[in-house]
Amino acid sequence: MSAIGTLYVVSAPSGAGKSSLIKAYLEQQNDKLTGVSVSHTTREPRPGEENGKHYHFVTQDEFKQLIEQQAFFEWAEVFGNFYGTSKLAIDEQLNNGIDVFLDIDWQGARQVKQAMPQSKTIFILPPSKAELERRLTGRGQDSAETIAKRMDKAQSEMSHFNEFDYVIINDDFDQALSDMTAILRAERTKQTKQAKKYHNLLQDLLA
Repeated sequence: MSAIGTLYVVSAPSGAGKSSLIKAYLEQQNDKLTGVSVSHTTREPRPGEENGKHYHFVTQDEFKQLIEQQAFFEWAEVFGNFYGTSKLAIDEQLNNGIDVFLDIDWQGARQVKQAMPQSKTIFILPPSKAELERRLTGRGQDSAETIAKRMDKAQSEMSHFNEFDYVIINDDFDQALSDMTAILRAERTKQTKQAKKYHNLLQDLLA
């Protein structure tokens, strides 16, 4: 009997490093036990982003049709753009025993937790506001006006950290990555997970 995968919902203010941590974890593990959910969005692709790999880029009309079809696990409007998570894609990976990272904002995380209480939620915090602003500016992708808006929104977003199962402070990146690794390792070795994964072994040991 194979174990069902765990859905890890990861949220943070823009610039806190959640996407970088998820990418580093996947590269470090380099296995087929963990995947990432590819969301749908109506925003324009950023430099280097590929359709189907980073996001499924769709028009607003296409997105609204998917809403009507109830195709999304959760969806939200952020900065005038829509983002949504496909139910089918998530369920398929989990049923194959794959742990899935879902990179969304706190509002989406709340929706997912309500719909799937067994999911685990992780919030990433920056070490300071000054460092958060430095990281946003250092990207060189957004205008000063956009950065100011993101900073204004960050404090509101960070006030929801107490709704999450785990909190990681991304000051030292390697330590933050180690913390994320520890969370997944601990979840995978829970009794209920191990009982399913090693069902035959346990039957043999206890016979």
